[in-house]
Amino acid sequence: MTTTEAREKFKCFLSKKGLRVTNQRLAIFDAAFAQIEHFTAEQLLVHARAIDDSVSRATVYRTLPIMTESALLREVDIGQSEKFYVAASTNATQVAQVVCLDCNKIFEISAPFMEWYGSTVSSKLGLTPVSQRLQVSAHCNVLRQTGVCPRKT
Repeated sequence: MTTTEAREKFKCFLSKKGLRVTNQRLAIFDAAFAQIEHFTAEQLLVHARAIDDSVSRATVYRTLPIMTESALLREVDIGQSEKFYVAASTNATQVAQVVCLDCNKIFEISAPFMEWYGSTVSSKLGLTPVSQRLQVSAHCNVLRQTGVCPRKT
């Protein structure tokens, strides 16, 4: 799905939910889809305000769950006080997340075995999988050797 198609999907989703399509929500959408890496709500606020300085913190925090519910964004919880987000990929392949505990950078790698594994273990219990995730927490080897994490900003 292109960004233009995703933007139209977002506008349709807002309309179906009885919500207005506002310039602020569209600025938040544009800022989210311009990000290459995972981002927090506060980081998104900064990027959205660069597009439209009238975007409020409250609007960002209200819009993120809407974008997640519409499957345009994925929420990533790494077990800390804030959640991270990333534009949802149209790639059907499952991903595993590796989180650097030193810089909180989130790496995603293809993990096609996850679908098979989730189906296999669920069916043994008479269940149908709805969602699954694999998340690995790790420390930076370069930091341990040199004292500096190259990814920490």
